Amino acid sequence: MSDHDADALAERVRDGDLRLYELEEHADAETAAAARRRLLERETGAALDVTGDYAFDPEAAADSAIENLVGGTQIPFGVAGPVAVDGDAASEAYYLPMATTEGALLASVNRGCSAITAAGGANARVTKRGMTRAPVFRVADVTEGAEVARWVDEHFADLKAAAESTTDHGTLQEVTHYVVGDNVYLRFSYDTADAMGMNMATIATGEACDVVEANTPAELVALSGNLCADKKPAAINAVEGRGRTVTADVHIPRDVVEERFKTTPEAIAEVNTRKNLVGSAKAGSLGFNAHAANVVAAVFLATGQDAAQVVEGSNCITTVEARDDELYASVNLASLEVGTVGGGTKLPTQAEALDVLGVRGGGDPAGSNADELAEVIAAGALAGELSLLAALASRHLSSAHEDLGR
Repeated sequence: MSDHDADALAERVRDGDLRLYELEEHADAETAAAARRRLLERETGAALDVTGDYAFDPEAAADSAIENLVGGTQIPFGVAGPVAVDGDAASEAYYLPMATTEGALLASVNRGCSAITAAGGANARVTKRGMTRAPVFRVADVTEGAEVARWVDEHFADLKAAAESTTDHGTLQEVTHYVVGDNVYLRFSYDTADAMGMNMATIATGEACDVVEANTPAELVALSGNLCADKKPAAINAVEGRGRTVTADVHIPRDVVEERFKTTPEAIAEVNTRKNLVGSAKAGSLGFNAHAANVVAAVFLATGQDAAQVVEGSNCITTVEARDDELYASVNLASLEVGTVGGGTKLPTQAEALDVLGVRGGGDPAGSNADELAEVIAAGALAGELSLLAALASRHLSSAHEDLGR
């Protein structure tokens, strides 16, 4: 790349000869990105030297991850742990990679990880898999809608064959129909193995929709009818799940609670009930937790997940019970959408974070790496919940932020 080439391209955009998205047709991705930086610097007065200092391959990023590439945004990356996890896929002590700009978050999660590990570790299980896509069809009336619904029930095998013809890894598990007036919604659910699978589900569902249209009165209106529901708060995901439904729990002896958290099981349980359960219910929240999205978001950013799906990842219920000699705590994340192949997982720093967890790429058997990642995230969310609830119970939340200067 030469500065002259980048400057010349920037001038052509300013003159209206080229559009921003056309630059890769006239130069390699690195030069195109430099030209956009030059343009932005001249148009806005901003200095973008640091933005232009990135480690990923611009060709690969422009091909699969982003359009109108300018550079890279850096987010501080730290680790919490180790946290011991005993799951169907996870079975060791893990350092939890987290990228965030929220001071005190990692310190808090680290304290929770320490308590969980001192108690012998967290149990974690993925209890359901199912990436969904829900197209909406037009029909004349409810009579036709019911006809379509019956056809779908009777011809699942045909829909499965069509959908799976588009992928080597996705498996259609079920199709649920919803008739609302002259609308028919079909919620397709797939096991997408180690991929998060949104694109896989979309392409496969498109093929199945052709079969529906060819054999019923239904006419496709939109490939997504929002009953999926992707990147939006939705009760259907809280009830039916989306991506992976994963649960983690821990039994922490009373003396460990008192030593690590400077409070009692009873105090933590009371805060959870009054805050996470009653308070969330009064607020009409879909998430009954303290801050599960904090851990989900930080791990998503570090490991190359789709950051917008933190919306579904915050769909978590935290339970806490004080027992005679211990504290029992659990988290249930109903719709955690994660993958270890594809998308942002191929970026170099994100791939390194997956290596920290030992889950990069496809698992053996298929799906086991993404299951392991989900179980570890659940254990991390549990650590974060315990630490924040304990800080509130001991009235140390504000002092912790003051001590860390954040």
